[in-house]
Amino acid sequence: MTWTLRLAMTAALSVALLTPSVWAATFVYPAKGQSPAQQSKDEGACDQWAKQQTGVDPQVLAQQALSGQAYQQPQGGFHNVLGGAAGGAALGAIGGAIGGDAGKGAAIGAAVGAGGGLLRDRRQMREQDQYNDAVKQEQQARLAEYDQAYATCLQGRGYSVSR
Repeated sequence: MTWTLRLAMTAALSVALLTPSVWAATFVYPAKGQSPAQQSKDEGACDQWAKQQTGVDPQVLAQQALSGQAYQQPQGGFHNVLGGAAGGAALGAIGGAIGGDAGKGAAIGAAVGAGGGLLRDRRQMREQDQYNDAVKQEQQARLAEYDQAYATCLQGRGYSVSR
């Protein structure tokens, strides 16, 4: 899978996971007979209050996830393999020249170097996946704080809130 496709899939999944649950799956009932206009006003005020209390803006988090700003960008990739192969070929050519066959030494060195580059690439991919998972978990925890503050505000204004 290419890095571009992988990053796009991660961003799409993150946006789905970061969609504020208070908007997507929260039900607000006007328990004290509030009008639809009053409910809309109260929901907007509670959104602002929850943002102030938690420092979390769900829309900003979702935009960051969509753009990939919250995630570590891919590094190395195919360059690790090429760089490893080139470095290995150079060392192999030197070793092969000493042994009498620089071409054979270069070929062996290139293969070994490319293998090393692949190993570096896989290690970097694992590290990036771990980092991205940690970022996603942190964002979900921050959104949960926002959700709680939003629901608390609405309940304080006389609404029944359920998720």
